Order: sequence, then structure tokens, then C-alpha cells
Amino acid sequence: MTKAFLGIAAVLAIGLLYKLPAVLRGGRNPLARQVAGLLVLACCVFVFAAPSSIARMNDLTGITNFSAPWVYSLITGFCASCLLLIVKWRGGQSIRRANWWVYGSYGTLLTAIWACFFLSDHHVERVRDLDTYYANTPWMREMIVLYLLGHTVAVLITSVLLWTWEPRVRGTGWLHAGVILLSIGYALNLAFDVAKFTPVIARWNGRSDLNWMSTQLAPPIATLVGLLIALGFIVPHAGEQMAQRWASCTEYWALSALNRALNNVPTASAPVALGRFASLELRLTFRKTFIRDALRLLQPCLDFAWRDRIMEAHLSRGKSSAEAKALADATAVLAAVARMAQNKTPQSAVQTQRPPAEDLGDLVAISRALRKIRSTDAVRGNAAHQESVTP
Repeated sequence: MTKAFLGIAAVLAIGLLYKLPAVLRGGRNPLARQVAGLLVLACCVFVFAAPSSIARMNDLTGITNFSAPWVYSLITGFCASCLLLIVKWRGGQSIRRANWWVYGSYGTLLTAIWACFFLSDHHVERVRDLDTYYANTPWMREMIVLYLLGHTVAVLITSVLLWTWEPRVRGTGWLHAGVILLSIGYALNLAFDVAKFTPVIARWNGRSDLNWMSTQLAPPIATLVGLLIALGFIVPHAGEQMAQRWASCTEYWALSALNRALNNVPTASAPVALGRFASLELRLTFRKTFIRDALRLLQPCLDFAWRDRIMEAHLSRGKSSAEAKALADATAVLAAVARMAQNKTPQSAVQTQRPPAEDLGDLVAISRALRKIRSTDAVRGNAAHQESVTP
């Protein structure tokens, strides 16, 4: 169980480190800070709830079973943080009132847990089965019940808020996935409460045959719950970043054919040497800037009238309008590069002051179309209408 708890704590710590740059960039963003604080609390819960950590903390403090109220306080604080975060995520007009209700009720609960602990007789150290062992001990019994009730109430409210919020975030992609993971995690949290409450109630009735639910069933449920909740908070942010990075990567490689085709066009800006460790975003920005500059200088050599005739020819062969335009634009670009190399300008070219992006179609589509045609085809087509070209 120690390894499982510490493993979940490691996952949560990784999620916290992943979120840390966003928290630092967010400045005073309360939601970013609260997610980070929640992950810190969740990580602490699994670190201090591990049996080895329980025994070590008891030894360090010199107070028998000191870890019990400490771990219960961490769990209670985590529940309160989850409630506050879900309330802020959902929004609404009663956020302030809900915040004060959570602070007041769970602050009182934390005070009561510690008061019950110091009023109780807890001289026998129990690392794994404290809940059932002290289920009938005055004040310890009340402490256990208070923490379980606080956890159950928080889980119920959070589950209801999540499941009622889920229809509103459908179609939002990664956010919806995060809400689903959180909803399942909190639903399983109810199973954890049942596994903890049932043997305690059984001990009140003189039965000890259900203790295994607290010592053997509840910890695996808590491990799964911790993993799902961690993923629920990490997936929306990480998924969105991965999606953006994948889109940037796809666009960068998609523009490579057009970038190569324009490689010999002298641009107005001086070439920039990117370092080996330059970010993908910087590389994409540089590539798009180079392509726009090259097309701007290539504008006088672009024959849009000829481009239109090529597009009509592709349409007559059954190509879709988007595909025909991309193929025609790609052919026109290759022909313009060849004309620029020969220092020739087409008489029929449409000379306007508009940027070429307004005349040419989507640059990614043009680049992909370049992979389907050969530069010799464009040069051959260019030579076919040399009569419309003046030196």
C-alpha cells in the first residue's frame, strides 16, 4: 500500500510541476493558484497516508497516533479545496456565499477534529486500522465520524455539481474529458466512504468481521480515486497544450514543401539562424514569415489569369473547388519562381497592391498540393504560354 500511495503522490507531483509554469505565468489568476494548491494537498494526502509515513510522523512528533488528525485534516482540506474549485469553475451569482459556507463549515470541522483527538485516549499506535480499532473509543470515535461525514458530504456535493455541469461542457474536448474523469473519481470516492463507514458502524454493533473493508478494500479505491482526480485536473490543460503543439507541428511540416519551393526567392529580410534548441512555435513563426515575404516579392511574377484557367481545367476533370484551387495556386507559384529566375514578368499578371495571401488560397493547402505535382510540369506549363511573358 505504501508503494501505491507514494506512486499516486508522484503522479500528482508531476501534474503539479506541469501546471507550475501556467501558475507562474497566470500571476494573480485565482483558479490557477487554486488548482496548484489542490494538487499540493492531494499529493500530501497520499504521502502522509502511507503506512511508513504514518509511523515516521508519530515517531518524530512523539505523540502516539498524531498522524491520524493530521491526515484527516489534509483530507478535509482537500475536500474543501475541491468544492471551492468546482464552485468557481461553474460560476454563478452565489460564488461568494458558497465560499464563505465552505470556509466556515470546514474550518469548524478541522477545529473539531483536533479537539476530539486531544480529548481522547489514543495511547495505542495503530498504523493501518485506526478507524476500526478506535471506533468505540470516546472522542476518537467522534473524530473518525466527523472526518468521514465531512468527506462524504464534500464528495456528494462535488459529485452532484460535476454531473449537473457535465452537459454544459459537452463538445469542449479536453475540458469535457477532465470533467468526466473527475465525476468518475468522485463517484468512486463514495465507494471509499462506504468501505470506511461500514466496518466502523459494524464495530458499534460488536462486529469485527468487516474490518477488512477499511484495511484492504478502501486503500485500493483511494489509489484509483487519486489517479482519476489527478488526471481530471491535469488532462484539460495537458491535452489542450498537446493539441496545440500537434497542430503547430502538423502546420510546420505541411508548409515544408512550399518553404522549399520558395527557397531561392530572395527575401527582403535578412536570414535568421535558429538555434538547435529553438522552440517549435518560433520555428513555425519563422517559416510562415519567410513564406509571406517570399510570396510578396514573387507577386509581380504571379500570373493569376493563367492560374484561373488551370483551376477551371482541374474543375472540368472532376476535382473539388478547394483541391482545384490549391493545385492551380501551387502550379502558379512554381511557374512564378521559374519566371523570377529568368527575370521575366507575365503581361497578364494582375498587378495589385493587395498582399498575395488575398489572391492565393490557404498556404497549407498549396504546400500539400505541391507534393502532388512536379516542378517540371509547372515549368512546362509556363513555357506553353511564353507569348504572354515579356522580358
